[in-house]
Amino acid sequence: MIVETTSSKTLKIAVVGDVHEQWEAEDGMALKHLDVDLVLFVGDFGNESVEVVRAIASLDIPKAAVMGNHDAWYTATEWGRKKCPYDRSQEDWVQQQLDLLGEAHVGYGKRDFPAFNLTVVGGRPFSWGGPEWKFADICQQRYGISDFEQSTARIFQAVKSAACQTIIFLGHNGPSGLGDRPEDPCGKDWHPIGGDYGDPDLAEAISLSLTIGKNVPLVTFGHMHHTMRHTKKMLRKRIFKSPEGIIYLNAASVPRIVENDGQKLRNFSIVLLKDGVVSRASCVWVGNNFKVAFEEILFERSPCVV
Repeated sequence: MIVETTSSKTLKIAVVGDVHEQWEAEDGMALKHLDVDLVLFVGDFGNESVEVVRAIASLDIPKAAVMGNHDAWYTATEWGRKKCPYDRSQEDWVQQQLDLLGEAHVGYGKRDFPAFNLTVVGGRPFSWGGPEWKFADICQQRYGISDFEQSTARIFQAVKSAACQTIIFLGHNGPSGLGDRPEDPCGKDWHPIGGDYGDPDLAEAISLSLTIGKNVPLVTFGHMHHTMRHTKKMLRKRIFKSPEGIIYLNAASVPRIVENDGQKLRNFSIVLLKDGVVSRASCVWVGNNFKVAFEEILFERSPCVV
């Protein structure tokens, strides 16, 4: 009898794109029916939506998450604080979300999954994206980080402390370097159109990780929605494969729950990882009966020719 080792088992990972208040009990049931081993959340659960995060935190599946800019919507900026619906001197909804997620939150940190032989490392929490350090009061106040260089160092510190050789990077926004066209994974699709709006600190941390010999099969993120603001004729490019073989996946299908012919469809990105390499990535929509109603293959590794 051949016993399959952990390293040879195909790991099934679900990536949940920007939630924006769209999370129901049926989403957790859908993940169970999809039979995933690990679920990754790219943030933007809602505008400091504590109850949405509470529901996600209770999910009984190995998970990791990073916070998005909307998860500090009433805290991170002066204009947001002016619109805050609660008394910030009495409550802190950002901290409540972090407390609920606990060790599952990997922003500026990591979570080891030794059973899967991998570590998930988080990028900068609450990222708005782009080449300028802005809207960053929250990074200074909560993490003592005041520029991209310090941010890179904090992310790389998590990499160096990882228990596993294989690293998956989880960000709210993706890294810079994936293209400057509006349709690229982190391209700027609002006026003026064009420009690389990826996170430079995340890009540099990934590069540093490769220099110390870490295996990085997957970098996944959201923030830049698949439907673009400047045109409805095309979707954003969702997959980028680097020369090093890293798969970069933008999972931000928004809205992630839609109605189609009377059926409610729920979006998940599915990544298959075997022997530390991405073998397949797809975008799936799960229907009312928890079966996959639609699946779009975004990437599939060609079998090796011997």
